[in-house]
Amino acid sequence: MKTTPVFLGLLGLLLACSPSTTDFVDHNQNGEMDLFEDMSKPLDERVADIISRLTLEQKLSLVTGTGMMGFSPEAPPQRVPGAAGQSYGIPELGIPSIVLADGPAGVRILPQREGDEATYFCTAFPIETVLASTWDVELVESVGQAMGTEALEYGVDVFLAPALNLHRNPLTGRNFEYYSEDPLLSGTMAGVSARGVQSKGVATSLKHYVANNQETNRFFVNAKIDERTLRELYLRGFEVALGISNSRTIMSSYNQLNGMPTSQNRELQTDVLRGEWGFEGLVMTDWFSGTSAIEQMQAGNDLLMPGTPEQREKLLAAVEEGTLSESVLDENLTNILKVTLETPVAKGYAYSNQPDLKAHAQVARDAAAQGIILLKNEAEALPLASGQTVAAFGNTSYRFISGGTGSGDVNSAYTVSLVDGLTGAGYTLSEGAQQAYEVYLTDLEANTPPKEQWWMPDVLPVEMKPDAALVNAEAQAADVAMVTLGRTSGEFADREVEGDFNLTNEEKELVAQVSKAFRAQGKAVVVVLNIGNVIETASWEQYADALVLAWQGGQEAGNAVADVLSGKVNPSGRLATTFPVRYEDHLSAQNFPGIELSPDMVYGPGGIPMGKPSEVTHQEGIWVGYRYFNSFGVPVAYPFGYGLSYSEFSYDELTATVSADGLAVEVKVTNIGNTAGKTVVQAYLQAPGESMAKPSAELKAFAKTEALEPGASAVVTLHIDPKGMASYDAGQHAWVIEPGTYQIHVGHNSRELTNSATVNWADATLVEQCKGLVLPSEPIELIEPGQ
Repeated sequence: MKTTPVFLGLLGLLLACSPSTTDFVDHNQNGEMDLFEDMSKPLDERVADIISRLTLEQKLSLVTGTGMMGFSPEAPPQRVPGAAGQSYGIPELGIPSIVLADGPAGVRILPQREGDEATYFCTAFPIETVLASTWDVELVESVGQAMGTEALEYGVDVFLAPALNLHRNPLTGRNFEYYSEDPLLSGTMAGVSARGVQSKGVATSLKHYVANNQETNRFFVNAKIDERTLRELYLRGFEVALGISNSRTIMSSYNQLNGMPTSQNRELQTDVLRGEWGFEGLVMTDWFSGTSAIEQMQAGNDLLMPGTPEQREKLLAAVEEGTLSESVLDENLTNILKVTLETPVAKGYAYSNQPDLKAHAQVARDAAAQGIILLKNEAEALPLASGQTVAAFGNTSYRFISGGTGSGDVNSAYTVSLVDGLTGAGYTLSEGAQQAYEVYLTDLEANTPPKEQWWMPDVLPVEMKPDAALVNAEAQAADVAMVTLGRTSGEFADREVEGDFNLTNEEKELVAQVSKAFRAQGKAVVVVLNIGNVIETASWEQYADALVLAWQGGQEAGNAVADVLSGKVNPSGRLATTFPVRYEDHLSAQNFPGIELSPDMVYGPGGIPMGKPSEVTHQEGIWVGYRYFNSFGVPVAYPFGYGLSYSEFSYDELTATVSADGLAVEVKVTNIGNTAGKTVVQAYLQAPGESMAKPSAELKAFAKTEALEPGASAVVTLHIDPKGMASYDAGQHAWVIEPGTYQIHVGHNSRELTNSATVNWADATLVEQCKGLVLPSEPIELIEPGQ
């Protein structure tokens, strides 16, 4: 056959586009392109080929991590120093060692390395409670993108975040790491955050699955929860987050659930996660969790972290004795390798160790400002007039708290304090208070020994009590008083009621003293709350003209607060968790944090006290947070969804249309104030309660508007799918829509719902059939509200 130049050209093009036996990485150096080396083949086929080549010892290494630096003598050097852990690699089979780093407020690695003059600081973003308080899914996703970029450029393959356990009780030590008391808000924010991270190629890990709602005895506590509560509250957030993000990994929790460690519960790790929700990634344990590596493998908990030689020995013995099938390991390995081969390191990404920290600081600042909540603003005390002189009181005005402690802490280069933020915004600090606090705090810091362990919560210094002469002089010299109250918490310990949830005596005296002096001069007092979660405010808020909930806004927190105080940013944050009048008003206060079943402390690696066997019965059932307070008319200090603005907004023309796809809700929002600003549209559903008791209204959809100019309007459309309309019927093990009248309420917050619409659902509808779950050995006697 005679060839033509055109044919030869096409042939050359086809050959160029076809896989070449020379255009591949020959991992095993056999001179041939094996199936697992052929990148044109489906991932499932490549993974199966790798598994067929593994020895049993290699398989056991791959299902366990390499250990944890500082706790595991056998742990090899870290590719990314300070990362939480890493997996084993088998280079000859193209399996890299992947790096896992803690979150969720930013990437946690060491900022300095031995023999290296460079620094490796990471951005301390706002805590998750701040992000939830923005109610802004686009903003939170952008924060996730920044975190993902930072993880990518520092060589991290799996970012151990976001965390989305519920704010069941305000004393939980790690509430700052979690979003909200509501599963829809928690799941949505976690989902968009994870989606943002994974858009950069870094895998996320939704944690801690499931019902990890306290730090006290967290390794051993048995959480006893009825099936409906488990489905509607504690599992629901994870389901929502997974549906939005398709997170590539899930981290199981430390606690037991109804008598079984969650990491060893096949119903949770396989039946629900994979069977019902369609999860296809890998499940890993939390660090050093569980009581049986064999049961963890069998449950579908694929990767044991950080990994120990003892686990590998027990798994080997179980396989040899026939009590653990090697096919179980192959299933675990399939899940592990499908994630591993899609990580940045597997794809040969050349990380720079130079993320754009300046750009990320701006992202952090914007997010922190959007999450600030204006709780009170009498006589338009805020925004501050430009150029005013501010007298700053409170230790935390000068030592702002960027976030909590433990694995959720971030090694950032700096934290902007409130006073630094104010001076940067053009305000003048009154020198008397400033000098007194700096002397007091510098002396305390010089005489305070460092913490014994880096992960333990910080102990804040006793609040300085300024003398009356100083306060009176400042009231004369300054235009306005700023009092900051601070709180910190973290892993291993829950908070206390006295001196933490409630103010200390020194703090109460400080607020009252400053208020009396400044109001005598006709000057305003602004109180800023630099806290990780809820505190009591009802008994003392009368001393404040303005009350600003800044939360813990990361390294740019001081600038963010100044942006709001000055009016540069119109506050638009809304509460993601209720502020009660008293701690005791929470139903869970009757049983938190449970009872200890043994007086004997259990010690872990390095002699660390891990806790005692205990149990906590969730007797409150579904009546958590606003679901309880609002349904039974319990007074609160500030309700779920609450937050003020420098402007005002109205809601009009609410419509609700029902179809087989659920509910379509539309409402017109108008800025009726004098300042441009954003607001949050919150839609709550009131369902008929003939078949079971139901909350008076539950959050089912929300959206944050763009900034609206005075007089401007926007039409917001929301959707509630059939599952959002359903309740969980434990008798049927199913999500069911009850027939009857449904009311849609829209308004400013969960207790100020100004507009309503009604729809009818004709027939009882089974939306989703589920599998029954392991229940407590004895039925839970649920607390009836009012008891």
